[in-house]
Amino acid sequence: MLNFLGGLPPHPRSYTKTTRRLAAALAVPVLLITAACGSDDGGSSDAAVVTVEGKAGAKPEISVPKDAKAPDKLVVKTVTAGKGAEVKKGDLVRFDFAGETMKGGQNLGSTWEKRPGTDPKAPRTQVVHELGQPNQALPAKVLDSLVGQKVGSRVEVEGTAKAVLGEQLNPQAGVKPDDGLVWVIDIAGAAAVDKKAEAKGEQAATKAGLPTVEAKSQKAAVITVPKGEKAPKDLQQQVLIKGKGPKVKAGDGLIAQYTGVKWEDGKKFDSSWDHGGATAFQIGTGSVVKGWDQALVGKNIGDRVLLVIPPALGYGGTPQHELGKNTLVFSVDILGTV
Repeated sequence: MLNFLGGLPPHPRSYTKTTRRLAAALAVPVLLITAACGSDDGGSSDAAVVTVEGKAGAKPEISVPKDAKAPDKLVVKTVTAGKGAEVKKGDLVRFDFAGETMKGGQNLGSTWEKRPGTDPKAPRTQVVHELGQPNQALPAKVLDSLVGQKVGSRVEVEGTAKAVLGEQLNPQAGVKPDDGLVWVIDIAGAAAVDKKAEAKGEQAATKAGLPTVEAKSQKAAVITVPKGEKAPKDLQQQVLIKGKGPKVKAGDGLIAQYTGVKWEDGKKFDSSWDHGGATAFQIGTGSVVKGWDQALVGKNIGDRVLLVIPPALGYGGTPQHELGKNTLVFSVDILGTV
C-alpha cells in the first residue's frame, strides 16, 4: 500500500496547525512525492484508457484494460456532469475520491471506506479543501482538474506518475515515472470563502463560571479563563452571537474563524487568524475533536459559539498529544458550510 501523507508540506492557509490539531488525519494512503525524478516520456498516448462505472455519489468501479498504456499527458474526463455551481480556483470544495495504480490496482486512497472507530451512523468522512492550496491527500494537478467542473460531477483523472507528479515524483516510493495512476473524484459541494469574514451582532455576556471572550475584529479573540475556577468535567457551550442562517448538519464542511486557549494557563495554542483567516473542516464525521462534533452540529450559520471541551472530548484519547491533558476553550464563528 503506497503512502503519500506527509509528502506535501503544510501550508499556512490549508494544512495548518489547525488541521493537525483539530482534524483527525483522514485515513487514506496516498503516494509519497517528496523528491524529484526525471525520465524519458516513452510513448505519446494522451487518451483516457480507464473505464469508470457507477453513479456519482456511490463508490466508483474502476476498470483498466489488460496491458493498457497510461497516458503520458494528464487526462481529465467528466464521467458525470453535475448540475450545481461551477467550481472556481480558491473555492472550498467537499468531495469523495478513490485512487489506484493502473497496474495491479494498488490503493492510492479512498474516502469510501469508513475509518475504524467512527460512528457507523455518522456521514462518511470526505475531504474539505481550498483549491489552489497544497493538500496531503491528492496531488496538485489532480485537484486543479476540479476547477471549471460543476458540483455533482464525477471526474476521472489519469496519467503516468511523471505526468501527474512531475518533479515531485519520488522513485523511492516504489512508483516508476511510467506507472499509470488514476483518481475518481465526486464533487459534493463548493463555496467561495471570505478569509476575513466574522460573526456579526451583539455579543451576549458569558455565563457565570465560563471564560469571557473579547472578539477583536480581524484578530484572534482574547479568551480569559476565570481565576480560581476548576475546569468543568463536561462539555460546556454557549451561543454568544445568534446567527440567522441555516442549521449546520453532520457531514457539512464547516467554514469558521476560531481561537483556542488552554484552560489551565489561558495561553492561546491556535487561531485561524494566525494562519490567513477562515478555514473549513468537515463536521459530525469524526474529522475534528469530539467536542466540536457534539457542539457545532445543529448550530446556525452566523453563530459565535463558546466551547469548553474536557480532555476526553478533546485530545485525551490521542496518545502523547501535547494537548492531551488540557481542557480546551474555543471561540468559534460559524461563517458558512460547503
